[in-house]
Amino acid sequence: MIRKIVYGTPFDTQAVVGSVEESGEPMAYGAVCLEDGFCYTCTLAEEDVVYGLGEANRGINKRGYCYVSDCTDIPEHTEDRRSLYAAHNFILVSGERSFGLFFDYPAKMIFDIGYTHMDTLSVSCEEANLTLYVIEGEDARHIAKQFRKLIGRSYIPPKFAFGYGQSRWGYCTKEDFRKVAKGYRNNQIPLDMIYMDIDYMQDYKDFTLNEENFQEFPQFVQEMKEENLRLIPIIDAGVKVEKGYEVYEEGVKNRYFCQREDGSDFVAAVWPGDTHFPDVLNPEARKWFGDHYQFLTDQGIEGFWNDMNEPAIFYTPEGVEAIKEKVQAFLKDTQGQVSIFEMRDAVLGLANNPRDYQSFYHQVDGKRIRHDQVHNLYGYYMTRAAGEAFERIDPDKRFLMFSRSSYIGMHRYGGVWTGDNKSWWSHLLLNLKMLPSLNMCGFLYTGADLGGFGADATRDLLLRWLALGVFTPLMRNHSAAGTRDQECYRFEDVEDFRHIIGVRYRLIPYLYSEYMKAALGDDLYFKPLAFEYPKDPHARQVEDQLMLGGEIMIAPVYTQNARGRYVYLPQEMKLVKFLPDGSLYEEILPQGHRYVEIALNEVALFIRQGKCIPLAREAQYVEAIDTTHMTMIGYAGSSYILYEDDGIHKDYEDPANYRELKF
Repeated sequence: MIRKIVYGTPFDTQAVVGSVEESGEPMAYGAVCLEDGFCYTCTLAEEDVVYGLGEANRGINKRGYCYVSDCTDIPEHTEDRRSLYAAHNFILVSGERSFGLFFDYPAKMIFDIGYTHMDTLSVSCEEANLTLYVIEGEDARHIAKQFRKLIGRSYIPPKFAFGYGQSRWGYCTKEDFRKVAKGYRNNQIPLDMIYMDIDYMQDYKDFTLNEENFQEFPQFVQEMKEENLRLIPIIDAGVKVEKGYEVYEEGVKNRYFCQREDGSDFVAAVWPGDTHFPDVLNPEARKWFGDHYQFLTDQGIEGFWNDMNEPAIFYTPEGVEAIKEKVQAFLKDTQGQVSIFEMRDAVLGLANNPRDYQSFYHQVDGKRIRHDQVHNLYGYYMTRAAGEAFERIDPDKRFLMFSRSSYIGMHRYGGVWTGDNKSWWSHLLLNLKMLPSLNMCGFLYTGADLGGFGADATRDLLLRWLALGVFTPLMRNHSAAGTRDQECYRFEDVEDFRHIIGVRYRLIPYLYSEYMKAALGDDLYFKPLAFEYPKDPHARQVEDQLMLGGEIMIAPVYTQNARGRYVYLPQEMKLVKFLPDGSLYEEILPQGHRYVEIALNEVALFIRQGKCIPLAREAQYVEAIDTTHMTMIGYAGSSYILYEDDGIHKDYEDPANYRELKF
């Protein structure tokens, strides 16, 4: 059952698509105070687990910390970070009484989950203008499924998007991309996509191509496709201020950019220098910006990634002027009156300053709305602009689309990657823990920068992270300019990388099938163990293993120099290890705690008792996967229902997409 409670006059985020009658009943779980903004509180029992918040820091169980929904471009994802790139305001309390809460509020919101008081959940925001959805159900999974249905079907990518992708900030020329393609193909490491970061553009201008390096671009796109590779370019939120630049000129002429209070176009510096932000909350401006994606789709591009759409701000002219005044005062100070720490904080505070987000406005339904009141929607609506445009460009075709910033609702238009992580073992574990939380909030097509974006990856870290990435729908290796090259063929014993990525391609028929079942059934692809074993007290405590689909459990190794790990099996399962010689190691393990050896060049999974999964032969790209000659692994006598479509079009409901495979 779902109840809808409206407070004040909320902004219509369009996160929810299901119809729910407004309830006049008081809050059944906890209490709401409206004296100073909005504050919801409830008492947590000792055994309660709190799930949710999508892309957030720390664990699967969110108890014990404070989280802030405030989309923020800060790449230092240390343990004390309270805000990341996304705002996903859904939480699920699981215990003797279980319920879900979705706070549909697009501005800054604070989730104090046992931080101030260990037994108290408190959710607060400055304005009491929001819609609260209260979801009741028989258990946590049932509640999550109801919420998933409420917010609408998750985005479904083309099937090639389940292949492996290589990315790096710093690929600047056609030769850079050819070198990557050659490195993978010559070493027979499977690959389907090469990503284009900001250097492919002319002076970092959206919907342009570098005039020197990417002449005859359609022919180059076709050249890559003949190698069975797709190029996936980035699109940033900021439009460069430059006379003669068509996108800029159109936006200024039609008033499609966000504006200051005085009606002038808001200016903020990002990669191109001074930029304007398209007012994607304005339907006319959203259509205009989205239609520009056709500049690249007309040249053969079939996928994109949206970035810098919190929106990120390096600085504003007003911020720079304020800093100049502080610097001058500091230089004239001979008495130590101006603190060096104050100076440091002021300079660091130039980027993403809250004052700047209070300085520009959107036009929505004839009303002017200050940005900070709807800040968390920007990435969602930028990606919505693209998704709606794809429906106009080619309504029968699926395009790849994922974004850095997001809000619930964007999951209908694209996936997410988890932003600028680091080559840290702790971020490998954080990646694992984010996955079920993102699924609860509708984001099924998810993944992290495998190997880490910032800092220098080590060979063992990349191999272990790839072994997790084998199972994530988005499997992409991405790194920053200035860091160690981390394309797989650059490390010694390249056959280990060939093997692990090859396992991904052997599993794609199963992984794609389970993804489609989750998307079409408003279910989860990744689940905490307790969602499948709600009465098992040990399963409720497991934070580093996940259930995937209906058949398997994964337990990646995430510790440096480890040769294996301890695993909890809530029931008898069959351990399957993919060995580097192409063979399988299989062993039935009883319920309980077990130490499992997993070498650096192995991939392990656990098949549930009475289940089986299909396994294809290795392939160099998705379209080469042979699904007519698959083998079954798992428990003999069982069967599996495979979902398989053409991976291109949208005839999802065709019964012919399902077939039974018996073991």
